[in-house]
Amino acid sequence: MESPSKRRKKNDSKPTPATHGSLDFFFRKQAQQSLASPSSTSAQDQSKSEQSLSDEELARKLQEEWAREDESQSQRINVGETSASSDSAYRNERDAEESLTDTLAKSDSEAKAVPSEHEKAILGLQSTASDGDAVTLTIPFDQSPLVFNPSTYVPELKRQWAKEGGDALYALLTRCFFLVNSTQSRIKIVDTLVNCLRVIIESDPDSLLPAVWLATNSISPPYISLELGLGGSAISKALKKVCGLDSAGLKTLYDKHGDAGDVAFEAKKRQSFTLRKPKPLSIKSAYQTLVKIANSKGHGSVEQKQRLVERLLQDARGPEESRYIVRTLVQHLRIGAVKTTMLIALARAFQLSRPEGADFPLQDLASLAKLKKDELAAVWSSAEETVKTCFARRPNYNDLVPGLLEVGVSDELLLRCSLALHIPLRPMLGSITRDLSEMLTKLQGRDFSCEYKYDGQRAQVHCDENGKVSIFSRHLEVMTDKYPDLVALVPEIRGDGVSSFILEGEVVAVDRNSGQLKTFQTLTNRARKDVDIGSIQVEVCLFAFDLMYLNGEQLLDRPFRERRALLRSMFIEKEHHFTWVQSIDATSTDSETVLEFFKSATEIKCEGIMVKVLDNLPNPDLLPPGQSPPHTEQLPTPKKSKKSKNAQEKDTEKEKGTRRKALLATYEPDKRLDSWLKVKKDYATSADTIDLIPVAGWHGQGRKAKWWSPILLACRNPATGSLEVVTKCISGFTDKFYQANKEKYEQGGQNTHGKRPSYIEYSAYEPDVWFEPQEVWEMAFADITLSPTYTAAIGLVSEERGLSMRFPRFLRVREDKSIEEASTAEFLAALYRKQEARVKETDNIGAEPRGNGLDADEEGLDNEDDEDHY
Repeated sequence: MESPSKRRKKNDSKPTPATHGSLDFFFRKQAQQSLASPSSTSAQDQSKSEQSLSDEELARKLQEEWAREDESQSQRINVGETSASSDSAYRNERDAEESLTDTLAKSDSEAKAVPSEHEKAILGLQSTASDGDAVTLTIPFDQSPLVFNPSTYVPELKRQWAKEGGDALYALLTRCFFLVNSTQSRIKIVDTLVNCLRVIIESDPDSLLPAVWLATNSISPPYISLELGLGGSAISKALKKVCGLDSAGLKTLYDKHGDAGDVAFEAKKRQSFTLRKPKPLSIKSAYQTLVKIANSKGHGSVEQKQRLVERLLQDARGPEESRYIVRTLVQHLRIGAVKTTMLIALARAFQLSRPEGADFPLQDLASLAKLKKDELAAVWSSAEETVKTCFARRPNYNDLVPGLLEVGVSDELLLRCSLALHIPLRPMLGSITRDLSEMLTKLQGRDFSCEYKYDGQRAQVHCDENGKVSIFSRHLEVMTDKYPDLVALVPEIRGDGVSSFILEGEVVAVDRNSGQLKTFQTLTNRARKDVDIGSIQVEVCLFAFDLMYLNGEQLLDRPFRERRALLRSMFIEKEHHFTWVQSIDATSTDSETVLEFFKSATEIKCEGIMVKVLDNLPNPDLLPPGQSPPHTEQLPTPKKSKKSKNAQEKDTEKEKGTRRKALLATYEPDKRLDSWLKVKKDYATSADTIDLIPVAGWHGQGRKAKWWSPILLACRNPATGSLEVVTKCISGFTDKFYQANKEKYEQGGQNTHGKRPSYIEYSAYEPDVWFEPQEVWEMAFADITLSPTYTAAIGLVSEERGLSMRFPRFLRVREDKSIEEASTAEFLAALYRKQEARVKETDNIGAEPRGNGLDADEEGLDNEDDEDHY
């Protein structure tokens, strides 16, 4: 008698059609428990006849026999009885399940077509989606929050959740994601999120925080190192195991759909039955499992992560849950709910709902329903500004959400989410101005400081009373281990009266002997973590330019002149190690001085200059005769403001009516304002540039048939989280770049999609491949035109047409920018307005757009210069 191992080896080496026999044996054994057993002779004859049937015919025959069995017999193959059986029986059943799914997958592959609905009904034994929550699947989250009433659904949801442990189920989030993903309307997206959050607030507030993390496609803030660390192979293995796919079947699905979540959806939909009833996945358990995956370290962590991923997919009930679980695992949820959208949704939700036991005031729905559109927007805006301010100063939902649950949107929330040491605040950003004359015009009547814009890495340095130092990047990532030399430097630069501080500066690679500045590329050669201070090859200097916190007091509401004075008086310079940014103070009348300063900045390899307003109030001596300074005494900080909302709105209207918007010299976290302007040497040229994201490509023609050419590019719409296609480009590339780009976006690879992702807005000629957005390209162009093809910035300049560019030309890859920093549709519209204003001034053309309103594509001008260099 052969040993089991030899039998397994024989079966592996030479597959036989005995699969049908084993299936028949497995399922017929269930029927034999209540039906009389046929004679052995007839059974053998029947088995032989079934082996001659095709896969589909056999499946149809089995289905007809199962239909004749009574309900109790068919239920014996469900999860409960399977889990109660012996280990040996479970293995047999699992083998049978794999055999059935392999057989159906093989039949489906040979047919090269998805089965019809009738065929699915015949071939399917038990739909995995049949366990869905009927109440959850019908909740109209996309209604207006002024109409939606959570109390209509909360009692029934609680009763159903009580049967499964009491926690809110992941199906609730899935319903929300599905509705959000089904619309491009930002209003609908916000309303859907608001209503979903309200249901969780009123039914299971403990699940709100994990729900927010899951909806924002993250599990921790950037400054806490908690990453899933999953590769594509882990998810592929889990899909194959849980859904019964083989490698060929998985690849076929991925080539067709191009999105891991859509692949999981199709795989789960084709799964005929499960022998183990899925345990309902709750919002808490889904988030906790992700945290466990991220915390799995050391020996055996790969296997542990694999088991956790498989458990998530097993517990996902139905195709939609599988879709969003997998998208969460690959960290591309793609529902258009960006950070700003979530903060808006939270602010509105807590204006309308509160958890049981809380007593903070709510808005009256009846009163809100009577308000006009502008009046309602003002009510929402007040709460949204408070929540955004809190998150900008302490960007962690672990702090924000518990505070909202306890005190709602209130002044108390601002106190709870104020600045804190070793928690980075989101940095203030500068607006782009294209030349010095534009900058001087914007700052007419103001005192300002011009600073060198160094070509380095922005750093936020925290130090507490005990001397502990933390350093954060512009994106709030921890850089303390990258710069141990700066950590060691802090005791030497801190003055006698300084106990704690938060300052901001630029880290620049330098030559310590001469003090000569080096390029950003030199700085990138430095290791990112675990840098040994004794083996540092790239030496740096910190050029400080702002102070936001000193000795336990935040300085955000103080004018820049005062913050700068404290920085320079309370800290000690150390040559070629720590100093201030080079700067001069000037006014709009000092154009020659500013020009010379700009030239000196570019000569020493700086990017240009930063221009910052020094005081909140204009200089009366610089204002034109008869013009009074705007009212800016009240600072726009909720904690400090004593004006009513109506009074603030009136002031805003006054400012809109003046020639120039009132500028404040305060530090405004996470805002891009005209009180900080940047003038870069690249902008000073005659041609403008824009930073776009490559999103798709076509197969080239002739010599370029083996590359992608042309390439489709898009800008960001931060309001909706979508990418809006602007133009396609074939100029400015070298053969070397073409080759590298083709390798990066290999068709069918992890960086490409088979069909257009829902977050990309484009409806013209379908490209051959869609790219995974991951880099930013700087583009030059001749003109910006109104476009009948592209919808980028539609509604900002024209209600019927978007904007595109004539003669786009690739300049370089912006390695210093992430896709979140690519140019926005509003920026594109601003360039168009500036262009038209320039035309009016120089050519006296009036408001008529330049060109004929067509893109390069429509004009037939999309010709390439093969001599361009990368």
